[in-house]
Amino acid sequence: MRGLAGRFVRSRSGSFAPILILSMMPLIAAIGFSVDYTSAVQTRADMQSALDAGILSITTMDTTSTLAQRQVVLQDSFAANGAPAAATATLNSFVVDAGGTATAQATANYSMPTVFMQIARINTVPVAVAAAVSKKPALVTSTFKVLGVSGYWNKTMTLYGTQFGAAVAKPLMTIDYLYGGGTDPKGYGTTTVSTINNLGVSTVVQTQVCKVGKKPPSGVTLNTDQYGTKYYCVDTMVPANSAGAAIDVSLMGGLNLQMNVPQGNPQNLSTNDATTSNRLYIDGTEVPNGTVVDIFSAVPCGQPSTQAWEDGGNPVPAPVSNTDFSYSVTGKCDFNKRPSNTVLTQ
Repeated sequence: MRGLAGRFVRSRSGSFAPILILSMMPLIAAIGFSVDYTSAVQTRADMQSALDAGILSITTMDTTSTLAQRQVVLQDSFAANGAPAAATATLNSFVVDAGGTATAQATANYSMPTVFMQIARINTVPVAVAAAVSKKPALVTSTFKVLGVSGYWNKTMTLYGTQFGAAVAKPLMTIDYLYGGGTDPKGYGTTTVSTINNLGVSTVVQTQVCKVGKKPPSGVTLNTDQYGTKYYCVDTMVPANSAGAAIDVSLMGGLNLQMNVPQGNPQNLSTNDATTSNRLYIDGTEVPNGTVVDIFSAVPCGQPSTQAWEDGGNPVPAPVSNTDFSYSVTGKCDFNKRPSNTVLTQ
């Protein structure tokens, strides 16, 4: 018996090699299949990331875009973000409801070629992923209307907007106040509200002239300030039925209000400056010290908010009645093009 085992080991006839190979086939197949499986797992991860990027990209398109147009952008973005060349992405739905909430669903499929699985006559394996997003409505238009400006100091409030993807803010609206002279304790003058388009051209939409006197024009309200001074303000709107300066902010990723008071201390006040934003009052409440104001949140949807600035003539905190610059602002919320409002839900 021992001699037979020895002869089997020393055998050079080659009969042992086929047996050895056959016995290793399951092991080779298992290793090969695991390689193909690992490749499929990585391919699926790449496709998922690419589809997520693709479905997010179409949420910044205009609401007038058709499903076919969004499909083209989805596929292009899917491919550009690392999807396999032969993989296809399909936009199954994109719906914006009456309230401005957008939802979308997409899928992607790919028949991944195998290497080792071909031993078992499995030439391809299907890889599929899905993605869905929800985008809530947000501020798309803000309408400003001056309620009253006073004081001996000239001043200008400017609304700045930064488009998403841009680094530099541009002026969208200015409110300029010029003191009209006089000896009354409060001081009154002329305020001009102007919108500014993409070319930097200003258009006057409201002029308010306030004067001291006891005989206002017909239809104009006579007011009394905290010093007992009688005064009235005459508003001229352009057009006459205008609600105020309507500013399109649908493309803006950031908004801030800045007031320049050349004679004030400080001279420049800004909502995105935590050291001066406390001079802004929102619906009668002073902004807390050290706060950066999010204008998108400070402008309510569908209802007016009364806001005011203390221009630097009085220290803060102070009663809102001390402020010299007040206005109303109303926001309209709807579908918007800002990517930051989009959330992956699948």
